[in-house]
Amino acid sequence: MFAVTFARYGDPSVLEVAEVPAPQAGPGQVRIAVQAAAVNGYDWKLRAGYLQEIAPVAFPAVPGLEAAGVVDQVGDGVLGVAVGDKVFGLGQRTWAQYALLDHFAAKPVGLGWPEAGGLSVVAETAQRCLDLLGARAGQTLLVDGAAGGVGSTVAQFAKAAGLTVVGTASEANHAYLRTLGVLPTVYGPGLAQRVAELAPQGVDLALDTAGRGSVPELVAITGAPDQVLTIADFSAAQYGVRTTSRSSAFGALAKVADLVAAEEFALRVDSVYPLDRAAGAHQHSEHGHPAGKVVLSLTEE
Repeated sequence: MFAVTFARYGDPSVLEVAEVPAPQAGPGQVRIAVQAAAVNGYDWKLRAGYLQEIAPVAFPAVPGLEAAGVVDQVGDGVLGVAVGDKVFGLGQRTWAQYALLDHFAAKPVGLGWPEAGGLSVVAETAQRCLDLLGARAGQTLLVDGAAGGVGSTVAQFAKAAGLTVVGTASEANHAYLRTLGVLPTVYGPGLAQRVAELAPQGVDLALDTAGRGSVPELVAITGAPDQVLTIADFSAAQYGVRTTSRSSAFGALAKVADLVAAEEFALRVDSVYPLDRAAGAHQHSEHGHPAGKVVLSLTEE
């Protein structure tokens, strides 16, 4: 099968499409014929070598944490899915003609492949963050970086759960945030004052998805470091703030599928690239400030 690979750490030019052995579904897994796979920050950080101390790879490596496609193998012990089913989910080495998924859900009817290919990571991350924050109806949540893939997903999940959401973003994305029911404001100095004007009742919880050094201000806004969580600032511990990374909120996949079907959630896709332009997708994801998910497509649909 063909896949995007890299044989050494480096800039996006190290990516190339090559022939590699097709994986075989093991217990608890399904193999899919990939139709779309998303680009996440983890992918380009892995390629650049930023993660080599905590996540070393065996070369040639194949990036990719999530994908959507058509099931063509079902591993032992897997129930409720059959060959030919359309699914989306989480796995490894998904930038390929075939990929294994460890956690998956049925693709909602009518949802495009690019959108399905980008659902899993943001859904799992968003649900995990809300769970760790203990978010509940009636609270006010401040999302720093609310227009990005994770931020906009958290906002939609939180709104569906009955929270008020204030979100930071560039002014160009404020109209988009309003369509999600988010109260928008800009980044930068004076954030606490602007948030107080939007949420005079106060802010209960805050999530940093942007990694712009806002953690101390978020602590000041909420009044307590345990009410703040970050997925992007690994220096946050010095302020008593927790950092979270991929974990086990896999029930989020079924939840996001239900929200999509009920038209209560929509994933914003910034751009779609063919697999042989993976280097360009990496460049855009890393340096282009995409407004939504960047996706690789393996289908003409």
